[in-house]
Amino acid sequence: MSEQSLVEVPIEPERYEFFEDPAFALELDRRDFFRIVGGGLVVALFLRGLAAPAQRGGFGNQPDDIGAWLHVGEDGAVTVYTGKVEVGQNARTSLTQAVAEELRTPVERIRLVMGDTQMVPYDGGTFGSGTTPRMAAQLRRVAAATRELLLDLAAEQGKVERAALAVQDGKVVDSGTKKTFGFGELTKGKKLTKTIGQDVKTTPAGEWKVAGTSVPKVEARAIVTGGHRYSSDVKRPGLLFGKVLRPPTFKSTLVSVQTDDAKAMAGVTVVHDRDFVAVAAPTEQAAERALAALRAEWKTPTEPPGDDLFTYLKEHPGGGRGGGGFGGRGGGGPRGSVADGLKDADHKVEATYTVAYIAHVPLEPRAAVAEWADDKLTVWTGTQGPFRVRSDLAQKLGIPEGRVRVIVPDTGSGYGGKHTNEAAVEAARLAKAAGKPVKVVWTREEEFTWAYFRPAGVIEVKAGAKKDGTLLAWEFHNYNSGGSAIQTPYAVPNSRQEFHVTESPLRQGSYRALAATANHFARESHMDDLARALKLDPLAFRLQNLKDERLRAVLEAAAKRFGWGKAADGHGFGIAGGTEKGSYVATCAEVVADVKTGRVKVVRLVTAFECGAVVNPEHLKNQVEGAAVMGLGGALFEAIRFDKGKVLNPRLADYRVPRFADTPLLETVLLDRKDLRSEGAGETPIVTVAPAVGNAIFAATGIRLRSLPMVPNGLKAPAKDG
Repeated sequence: MSEQSLVEVPIEPERYEFFEDPAFALELDRRDFFRIVGGGLVVALFLRGLAAPAQRGGFGNQPDDIGAWLHVGEDGAVTVYTGKVEVGQNARTSLTQAVAEELRTPVERIRLVMGDTQMVPYDGGTFGSGTTPRMAAQLRRVAAATRELLLDLAAEQGKVERAALAVQDGKVVDSGTKKTFGFGELTKGKKLTKTIGQDVKTTPAGEWKVAGTSVPKVEARAIVTGGHRYSSDVKRPGLLFGKVLRPPTFKSTLVSVQTDDAKAMAGVTVVHDRDFVAVAAPTEQAAERALAALRAEWKTPTEPPGDDLFTYLKEHPGGGRGGGGFGGRGGGGPRGSVADGLKDADHKVEATYTVAYIAHVPLEPRAAVAEWADDKLTVWTGTQGPFRVRSDLAQKLGIPEGRVRVIVPDTGSGYGGKHTNEAAVEAARLAKAAGKPVKVVWTREEEFTWAYFRPAGVIEVKAGAKKDGTLLAWEFHNYNSGGSAIQTPYAVPNSRQEFHVTESPLRQGSYRALAATANHFARESHMDDLARALKLDPLAFRLQNLKDERLRAVLEAAAKRFGWGKAADGHGFGIAGGTEKGSYVATCAEVVADVKTGRVKVVRLVTAFECGAVVNPEHLKNQVEGAAVMGLGGALFEAIRFDKGKVLNPRLADYRVPRFADTPLLETVLLDRKDLRSEGAGETPIVTVAPAVGNAIFAATGIRLRSLPMVPNGLKAPAKDG
């Protein structure tokens, strides 16, 4: 492929569901803010670029384009407002810790308002492991500025020297007289606002007292006792239940529909707008009966078949709306000459790797409640991008954004799968027609079929090394899966890494760590094959070709905890390392595999992880372990099966996710780098699970598995390796 045929890769090009930027978003006027929350002190962080429409979409949102607000009420209550949402990653706790640290206030006295477009500053969305490095940093600045303003107020009100004052335990204390000033005393009767920039000094990680500790999960008691409310729990007076008529396959078009029988049912509203047909009824059961009464005729596609997906991807370049996405060069462009490097190499390895579509399988399927009042729309929905949903609702319903409010209750997981707004739009259209609030909750089968999938992909790799173990050449082509983490972290003088857009037969989009999982699987499997061709230890080979000390540190830490180099009869050991989103991970896997029985059992996973300064060690460990278990599914057996646009396994009875019996012994080593800024941890730990397991299977059996999932039907000796 020539240089002229390539286009530059934007940030994370495989976020296919972000194809269109939302329309310009309105912000809450600060005078209206006081009307809503009452008097007191408001500190706001507003930074450059916040009003630029081009920066409000999925790709363009930069770290310093995010605002943050903090309100200290006349009663002393501290409320923080953020556009980030809680989808199980424990952002509610870590962000509260960030404020508590700078405001010198106990965590339990701080309330966090998340994802309410009427109350919070604009935010591009909760994705890309950006909450900790971006929003936590901004909230620290706001809280630190608030602390200083409270000291100013106390000095003025108490007629004391400011230098004698300090904020302790949620109060301003005079070190000399021991007199205290409650936050409410200092803000009562006031309507003070302060806008700050980025130059506010915050507490260094080495001096943290609240951040950096394992603070218990905020609202944990309500969650474990069932008191916590999610989108699917929202109730409104006169609530109706909505159901949508789904086509039999992707890209089907509606030819005709008979709705008379459904309309004749008591209390049923039917909406028919082109291909959108839906019903609303007083009970969920009545809605299901009304849906069953619809008689539709569809025109369905005849291709593509699902049994030759990877050939299809290679033979259908392109993208655009059908497949979504962008293409081009990954890893900063070519370096040196791959052809010359391969020519000089003593050992060469060439192979093709494939990655299947997989589903997100969130604990809570898509859900939304929509209510119209005075020509204004309020929607409660589980989404990772409330402002994007607001923009889409306004556009599709033909109303100004200022008349749309989106509220995001804490949501039962997302994994990148809840960036789109289908349930919200469906509920809003039905509520408009019915004149009553409507709840739409997708079934598990709808979630499996009509959400979007992690992209399938084909990856071709050529590499060569000297007999002393020095890497000389590396060529890496990813078709469709994506460009995240496509660049090798290993030192190689001759390299080329490219991501090629293709047409996808299924709807696809973001999934935890994006294409970093696929690219790490291919790269770390290939590195193992090179090491074995050179008769070198896989860990030693990696370290020999590494200049990145942070990656070296996690590889060595994982190997040390694992006991790398020791042998166990009938067991295979594998290792893999990598970096993504500014954090570093290495995984060692121990596997028992038997070709005769086809049984593969991962018995132990050791993960070393480094994401800069650790905010909450216990919750970070939970993130790492959750990613490890989730990674086992995609590594071993998860795959969407389809044919001619129809998903063949759209239910948990046919789509296997990891079970308790699949869970190995999990050990986690956290490298706490207080000299570095905190990075996101929600995605990176998953990327090395599959290659470490694949390398362990090879060590145990001599069988190299190059397709994800590796053993959907048990271990089988391939007819021909590669």
